Amino acid sequence: MSEKLVITGMGVITPIGSTVEDYWKNLTEGKCGIGPIESIEREELPVRFAGEVRDFDPKEHMPRKLAGEMDRFMQMAFAAASQAIESAGGIEDKYRTGIIMGTALNGIGTITGTQSKYDSSAMKKVGPRFLAKCIGNIGASQIAIANDIHGPSMTLNTACASGGDAIALCGMHLKAGMADAMIAVGAEAPVTAVLIQSLASAQALSTRNEEPEKACRPFDVDRDGFVIGEGAGALMIETESHAKARGARIYAELAGYGNNTDAYHTVTPRPDGGGEINCMRQALEMAGIDPSRIGYINAHGTATPKGDLTEDLSISKVFGADSEVMIGSTKAATGHMMGAGGITEIITCIKALEEGILPPTLNLEKLDPECSMKYVSSLQEIEGMKYAMSNAFGFGGQNSSVIVGKYE
Repeated sequence: MSEKLVITGMGVITPIGSTVEDYWKNLTEGKCGIGPIESIEREELPVRFAGEVRDFDPKEHMPRKLAGEMDRFMQMAFAAASQAIESAGGIEDKYRTGIIMGTALNGIGTITGTQSKYDSSAMKKVGPRFLAKCIGNIGASQIAIANDIHGPSMTLNTACASGGDAIALCGMHLKAGMADAMIAVGAEAPVTAVLIQSLASAQALSTRNEEPEKACRPFDVDRDGFVIGEGAGALMIETESHAKARGARIYAELAGYGNNTDAYHTVTPRPDGGGEINCMRQALEMAGIDPSRIGYINAHGTATPKGDLTEDLSISKVFGADSEVMIGSTKAATGHMMGAGGITEIITCIKALEEGILPPTLNLEKLDPECSMKYVSSLQEIEGMKYAMSNAFGFGGQNSSVIVGKYE
């Protein structure tokens, strides 16, 4: 199918805002959602800060009983999807609408919390809802049940590329004629002691416990690792003809997407950037545009020493070291939201296209001299931008690139 795909609905739950409007406002104003951990005991942890969603009360988004049946990642996914469905004007055909959920860690909070209670309890019992609260696909299932959606439903786990790949898989379903509308959802609730201890042992996390708001420093010479974040994002994606027939507001065109694997290492990116390079080129080829048409790249940009340099190298190979494309990372504001980030960061790209504004990369005070590209360190206006790209690169060598265009 050669028909255009368009985005007609958006929703977010993030550490800097739980509506698209609040998220974008705080992002452009340079607000940071990273701070001391409040959801679990932190004193014995080597890293005691994260990007937590501190204003999220699930009972404001769903019935109390339903909230009690879901892990936190599912609750946030449900809330973000509800926003996206509402902003899209609802579900047109329940049999021709589907859902793709992306998540890296599923219900890790339910799993670790239940195990801890089981080990410390004299009565070795586990509640009947344990499995349904921790397996990944139940998040999409709960959204489908609540909205009477009967179309294609899949849940994928491609680490930190899960959100971007959820968007791509929605596009594949639409182009295959299996649906007229698809909801892409990404969600993560990873703030657990077990994960923090493991990532700290791997020296992947920033350790700036005394100044958490300064901890995540993408592409900065003093970066020392990423910061865990939680949240959710959702998009309604439709064929152009379906959206126009029902009079939907169209926010942007889903122009292209790419997916591949490094086939190199489980946690380290390929040093020559080969996988990332080919992934971006795939997305550009699908979009049918030259790299010079991209005005902004929301980079994966986690602030790990190796990861940032590999991404800078990869972008330079695709776009040219003398390219005018502007690059930024929003993870210094939200933390690394893993499966959710691929979708919230595409929403960032859509808002940048709409308003001609590029949000700042917080804490980028001194660009690493090994980086060769142009970076957005402060709020910047940009005129005439037609296309933006978002990269999401995950453990296992999973690569995702998504391109959105200004709808005309």
